[in-house]
Amino acid sequence: MIFASFLLLAAIDSAVVRDIVTAPGEWLQATSTGTSGPPIVLIPGLFGGAYGYRNLVAPLAERGFRVIIVEPLGTGFSGYPKDADYSLTAQADWIARALDTLGVRNALLVGHSVGVSMALRLAYRRPELVRGVLAIDGGPIEDAATPGLKHAMRWAGLMKLFMGQGTLRKKLRHGMMENSADSSWITDEVMRGYTAGPARDLHRTIDILHAMARSHEPEQLHPHLSGVRVPVQLLVGTVPHKSGVMPVEIADFKQGLPSFTVDSVAGVGQFIHEERPAAVIDAIVGLDRRAH
Repeated sequence: MIFASFLLLAAIDSAVVRDIVTAPGEWLQATSTGTSGPPIVLIPGLFGGAYGYRNLVAPLAERGFRVIIVEPLGTGFSGYPKDADYSLTAQADWIARALDTLGVRNALLVGHSVGVSMALRLAYRRPELVRGVLAIDGGPIEDAATPGLKHAMRWAGLMKLFMGQGTLRKKLRHGMMENSADSSWITDEVMRGYTAGPARDLHRTIDILHAMARSHEPEQLHPHLSGVRVPVQLLVGTVPHKSGVMPVEIADFKQGLPSFTVDSVAGVGQFIHEERPAAVIDAIVGLDRRAH
């Protein structure tokens, strides 16, 4: 068992890890805890994978939820096929196929960063799968080439020539510290967990990041926000941070979504689930009540 998965499973005895084939040569890794109760589907951003949600799983399972983490294609320990479609629309469809395989319907979706856009696309494309969306500091972005990804691509060529796992962790750690209020949570152990999947094959990971940056969206999200017919709640950290949701994106949410609320979490940055996991758990429990 590799490092990040081992740490996650060690903390959650009932967790089951499964590779779900979504197309020939493509698979998503899903980590499930609990076999009954209302389903909650956690969708990570580009880094962290299932490990990044480690502080949420056990408390949610103790409250009676079935907790499922689905790592998008090209992230965590899911597949990294070079010729796959890495658009956010395709990612939403891959996640939907994984939920079909797992028999999941009527789930609360929790997305972080770019995972929010995947969750919203899933909500209007497959409404029977979704009864609510919690967005952790992420907006309605229109393509996978986020500012953070574009910044990473500037030094990707040098990465392929000179970078090892230590350099990957250093680069990622710097970005995480810039977007956190209290960076004491970003320990060496956490960095090993966040990079365990991508570090297996750095050259392949860089190729996939390029593929994400080049991906073309078959349809835009904004015209479809009105089709998200479930409650959407946004959590925003109050400490200024570079990669968080922008005010204009919050305005887009308010204008486009039929049911939308936004809540601020004091004293944190973009990684609310790391700096203040209790706030995220409370938000999920509250959204569960409203979405019934």
